[in-house]
Amino acid sequence: MGQHLMSVVAEGQRRRLYLSPTDDQVRAASAATPSWRPNGELPKKHRNFQTPAYGMPSIGDLFTPRQLVALTTFSDLVEEAREKVLEDARAAGLADDHSCIDQGGAGAQAYADAVATYLGLAASRSSNTHCTIAIWSPSRDQSINAFGRQAILMTWDFPEVNPFGGGAGDLEIVFGSIEKTLQAVHPRVPAVVRQLDVVQMLGAAGSCLVCTDPPYYDNIAYADLSDFFYVWLRRSLGRMYPQLFSTLLVPKAQELVATPYRFNGDKRKAQNFFEEGLGKAFGRMREKQHPDYPLTLYYAFKQAESDGQVGDTLAVPITPVSTGWETMLEGLLRAGFQITGTWPMRTERDQGLKTGDNVLASSIVLVCRPRPTDAPLTTRRDFLNALKRELPDALKALQHGNIAPVDLPQATIGPGMAIYSRYSKVVESDGSRMSVRTALALINQALDEVLSEQEGEYDAETRFAISWFEQHGTSEGSFGDADNMARARNTSVGGLRDSGLVEARGGKVRLLRRDELPDAWDPNRDTRLTVWETTQHMIRALDKQGEEGAAAILRRVLSYGDVARDLAYRLYVVCERKGWAQEALAYNGLVVAWPSIMARAYESRAEQ
Repeated sequence: MGQHLMSVVAEGQRRRLYLSPTDDQVRAASAATPSWRPNGELPKKHRNFQTPAYGMPSIGDLFTPRQLVALTTFSDLVEEAREKVLEDARAAGLADDHSCIDQGGAGAQAYADAVATYLGLAASRSSNTHCTIAIWSPSRDQSINAFGRQAILMTWDFPEVNPFGGGAGDLEIVFGSIEKTLQAVHPRVPAVVRQLDVVQMLGAAGSCLVCTDPPYYDNIAYADLSDFFYVWLRRSLGRMYPQLFSTLLVPKAQELVATPYRFNGDKRKAQNFFEEGLGKAFGRMREKQHPDYPLTLYYAFKQAESDGQVGDTLAVPITPVSTGWETMLEGLLRAGFQITGTWPMRTERDQGLKTGDNVLASSIVLVCRPRPTDAPLTTRRDFLNALKRELPDALKALQHGNIAPVDLPQATIGPGMAIYSRYSKVVESDGSRMSVRTALALINQALDEVLSEQEGEYDAETRFAISWFEQHGTSEGSFGDADNMARARNTSVGGLRDSGLVEARGGKVRLLRRDELPDAWDPNRDTRLTVWETTQHMIRALDKQGEEGAAAILRRVLSYGDVARDLAYRLYVVCERKGWAQEALAYNGLVVAWPSIMARAYESRAEQ
């Protein structure tokens, strides 16, 4: 696998210039001779590591010679900078207790170590840009960091950025971001950070408050990914933290992930390792968790990431249940916890490589408390009845809290599993214990039923539009089918046409697209106002005029507002199941922007 210099990007008059490289520039690009290169091997059989399949099996293969020279130089300069800081600290009169920061020192040496630590972090972080797996953004005219997601992806073209060029990847910009963070942090008590196995750590502790982000089954191999940065941190900070950097690469044997390649491809051994380790960890948390506070676990793993089967207990299609969710919840319940709720939290960025993707917008925080030892058991029938009885109110509360549609299935796990986990066991008709997988499937089914039942709040035309959209999208269908569906909902195709929802001609009927809606639409003059067109017009206004445009519509349809938002939830579910990602994003975007839209609408109404 070779490299060829394709272009040189230069500064122009308020823009960048793309120039063909000269022979001297080509020779300069290959003239560097690094004194050192990292030799750690990358996993060859993991979906998140693509470069080994293309002849780039080691960490050192991810950098050009010039990038290696730059990163090696930056890392080596950290120690030199530390000596200068130590000299200045002593000259300024800072007491020297001759103890480094790793030993709990608080004098001149510890101060020098602290400054050097931030410099080492900056040098390591710069490798995110100075590597061959970074990409160039033509629209932004700059380099994009390699780790837009938790993977080492194969890239066929990459930028070799000047580390002093004043743009993305400039070392001074990296230092600046660390400086801003330090200026914003105002610690009131010293922190104690330890790298320990969770079972060992909690075994030596008294009652404690546990808030954790557990591993996601086999989804992300964090230890292997960490090697990319670890090799540079070890070079710059290894002498200051000898215990932390005692190994050449990140230790991996104890990492709690179900990765078959660490078990010679044996999936069963990998699964057993993960489940046993997770069970021990949750069991120790159950012993040590302070009784006055809940255990909280962050989780950002979509249920639909797995196509696992749920058995023959269900007769309707449902959202697939992921192995990650199932295994984690099973471990929690076996450890004696019950789930009392879920809190969606806005933690995920939608920029960079995630832009335009239908990704989770939030992490889900599971709230858990010890299950009473005398918890009763219940039957499948009673569990289903409890879901039908309690889930509608819980769903309404989540919608009124403006949970994004993309997060709703995850957030609903909380109230659903709260019902399941408050019993010592849910018994199937044959006397066996209902599995977590089946319970999750039933919760998903109940969510679908509740969302469908909310259609009773809509007008007849909107109910027709939902059903037609689910079957045809905005494509054409036969007039006969449309007529039968309309009559069943106490309306007619003619009435739907007059309402501005459909086009009917030549024996065919189709829903109007948003770009076909009239620009001069005024809901106050619409004699057949529907929830469907209110929702579609608001999305269109949000897209073209921003939140102010959508707020202008909401001001005139206040009584329809909440119902229009609820419709966005329903249509999002339809789009997700049909694989209509862009359309799903439109409905998700309306709900996410709803608080701002509503605030603008009421502000303008108050001013009138």
